[in-house]
Amino acid sequence: MTILVITGTGTEIGKTVTTAAVAATALAAGRTVAVLKAAQTGLRPDERGDADECARLAGPVTTAELARYPEPLAPATAARRAGLPPVRPHEIAEAAAKLATEHDLVLVEGAGGLLVRFDDEGGTLADAAGLLAAPVLVVASAGLGTLNVTELTARELRSRRLDLFGVVIGSWPDDPDLASRCNVTDLPEVAQAPLLGALPAGSGALAPAGFRTAAPTWLASELGGTWEGGVFREGL
Repeated sequence: MTILVITGTGTEIGKTVTTAAVAATALAAGRTVAVLKAAQTGLRPDERGDADECARLAGPVTTAELARYPEPLAPATAARRAGLPPVRPHEIAEAAAKLATEHDLVLVEGAGGLLVRFDDEGGTLADAAGLLAAPVLVVASAGLGTLNVTELTARELRSRRLDLFGVVIGSWPDDPDLASRCNVTDLPEVAQAPLLGALPAGSGALAPAGFRTAAPTWLASELGGTWEGGVFREGL
């Protein structure tokens, strides 16, 4: 796997921290890593974006950001309101493919969910993944409501004949409720894909050194880590 597309089932569910954890784990294994943020919204030019946050947490990764828009909206809407050019799926694919010629692993982080629009023609991260023929990792929330949006995302990927690599829980609570505990079993069933990790809530607030040390313990072997789903479920 040279390119991995990382999407979420929504916003603010731990997608960037998960991307950083995958990057940190790959770096620890001696791989060179690039993080490509397709479009950053809701930030001024002088503010740190998601790709920068990945580098802060994970370590020496190459970062790239194709576009930035000031309002916290879907990229297509934010671009239109700002009077700026949108990012199109073929541009995301071309940028990722170029980075892949120089790095062992390229992580392409989307904006929000899989079908968030990047341009007024309806181009999405799913379109970019299709152009790249790259596997897609889905970051999901832990609690009530996650099964529906995860299954919808998985169905869309399958309908496009895209490879759903697996699901990672982006923020696992310190004191999980009944729904969260049950979802550990149900998420891989509804997604028809393996559960490949769970990041503890607040992982992004760790000091970088601690984050890099712990990251492999949050991710399964398919992502280079040591996390085991069976052991995790038994401990609930």
